[in-house]
Amino acid sequence: MKVTYYLEVISSWCYWAEPAWAELKQRYRGKVEFGWKIALMPSEVYPASQTQCQWFYRRSGAIMRSPFLLNSGWFEPEIKQYLAPNFVAEAAKDFNVADDCVRLAIANAALREGRKVGRWEEAAAVAASAAGLDVTALLKKAKSPEIEARARATTAEFHALQVTQRPTFLLENNIGDRAVFSGLVVAAPLA
Repeated sequence: MKVTYYLEVISSWCYWAEPAWAELKQRYRGKVEFGWKIALMPSEVYPASQTQCQWFYRRSGAIMRSPFLLNSGWFEPEIKQYLAPNFVAEAAKDFNVADDCVRLAIANAALREGRKVGRWEEAAAVAASAAGLDVTALLKKAKSPEIEARARATTAEFHALQVTQRPTFLLENNIGDRAVFSGLVVAAPLA
């Protein structure tokens, strides 16, 4: 069995899904192959303003019964698509970072601390610190055509599933059967 998690690094719903992802990985360690792929969000689905972002976070925090609100300080109205956090997380894979530490560090920096990870240097600094990588090499790799092509290819895979929500989980067995769970943020339906 293989489970692929399609995500956008600074998506609030992907953030809320992380405990479910961790639970699944723990519960089925050694029995299931787990991996994640970038599913870039188009510019029109990002908040239009910091006020709207804060409203989304109050809403999702209430739905999730969270004891804290996510931090909208990362939002910058002049950035229309947040490529840096996604491309940096993807680039870290080329430095043998096979776990979730880089993308989780970037997500936490944005959504808990309000850091401006939409800026290339900020996303790379967070990632390099989390994984002990050289920030200059990571940033160069993140800005490469190869990383952009990979992120756009996995986004196309995501769209081929005919879903729109992130997080999306694709479950596949060894004979090609597939199940897609889109928009889930708890482990119960998947476990």
